[in-house]
Amino acid sequence: MKHLSFILLLPALLVGAPADRRADTVVLDAAGVANLRIQTVVTEPGLFEETVFALGRIEVYPGNRAVVSSRVAGRALAVPAKLDHPIEKGDVAVVLESRQIGDPPPRVSLEAPIGGLVSAVDVVIGQAVGPEDSLVEILDLSEVYALARVPEHLAGGLRPGQRAHITVTALSGETFPAELEHIGALADPGSGTVEAAFHVANPQLKLRPGMRAEFSIVVSASEEVVTVPRAAIQGTPSNRFVYVKDFDLPNAFVKTPVVTGRANDRVVEITRGLLPYDEVVTRGAYSLAFAGGGTLSLKEALDAAHGHEHNPDGSEITSGGATSAAGHDHDHDHGADHDDHGDHAHGERLWMIVSGLLFVALLVVSFRKNRRA
Repeated sequence: MKHLSFILLLPALLVGAPADRRADTVVLDAAGVANLRIQTVVTEPGLFEETVFALGRIEVYPGNRAVVSSRVAGRALAVPAKLDHPIEKGDVAVVLESRQIGDPPPRVSLEAPIGGLVSAVDVVIGQAVGPEDSLVEILDLSEVYALARVPEHLAGGLRPGQRAHITVTALSGETFPAELEHIGALADPGSGTVEAAFHVANPQLKLRPGMRAEFSIVVSASEEVVTVPRAAIQGTPSNRFVYVKDFDLPNAFVKTPVVTGRANDRVVEITRGLLPYDEVVTRGAYSLAFAGGGTLSLKEALDAAHGHEHNPDGSEITSGGATSAAGHDHDHDHGADHDDHGDHAHGERLWMIVSGLLFVALLVVSFRKNRRA
């Protein structure tokens, strides 16, 4: 019954909508869209994650650091290991000449105990070394630790196994998935934080120890929530709005008031104001707020889209209304012209009603499929 009531009401809403939205429509030409670098996203119900925000750094994963040293005293004859270069497990890192008696003295080849990147070389050819010396340091960065400093009052909601999105500024804001491995046993009284250690796969070796990171730790998730990227939200806290791509006019965007709900570091929940599958402007939304009427008038856009003249306010020309632009023949048959515009308006209205009914039917089918699922 609810679906039937909405279907009966939809035609009236569609007929009245264009007139209500004209004042809030920004119409651009193709160059304007390119200059503002407009990008859009289609809204649809999906997963919304509530997150806890924290700051931290990337560190070496436990057990993935090794050093090369000698069990005997001697002198360095060769140092094949090169700083910041990769080395494989078993490769020769340093060659020593032992102090043991011999002619020539025996040589000792020191091999890399693990594969990775050479992070330190503390020996040069000819240097005397002993068992207490660390000659070469190697880091395996195929996996790393991401250590977050979580405020004490939020740390109670963390559990091993929780997911997080880790963003690294040094890598142009690239985000990496991670999993909470453990929570620190002690809090830091100075900063009022608790350490949370995340295991992060790093097969391309992009993450390096010491890099600063931002953490969005997922504490709960909700299904079937309509969200938009944070960049799409414009206006003041009491007057939020987004720009929705017009379904009829090319390069036209409608300022649409919305009511926002929960938010995380990436998206904002929309509780009222948008329909499923609205195309919302993300990149360029801030610029649209200052674009005024745009680079084209609404009349020009409607004329191009519909193939006939409109009034300056975008409304249809009637027999008693405004005339067409100068330079057109004014000796035409007004009665025939009125009939043509009447037929066109009727056809537009009928098309809008049919489109609305098809859209509702799509929603009903989707709802039934979800119920079965």
